[in-house]
Amino acid sequence: MNARIQKWGNSQGLRIPKHILESAQIKVGDDVEILTEEHEILIKKKPKPKFDLAEMVARMPRGYRAREETFGKPRGKEDW
Repeated sequence: MNARIQKWGNSQGLRIPKHILESAQIKVGDDVEILTEEHEILIKKKPKPKFDLAEMVARMPRGYRAREETFGKPRGKEDW
């Protein structure tokens, strides 16, 4: 497949067809990494970070106590 680099504002852009994104399992809004190597451009989907609850809790400061926060009185039709 051929495509053309186009000017978009002060940048240049390339439209990527939907079927190519689907083949690479990339969706609108996904983060990607762009690499260059010997006159080539490689676009790779960045993996979403996997969170480990035990590891996150282990990084909490000793003596940490959660507390309730207040954001003021309701201003609209919020259901409190």
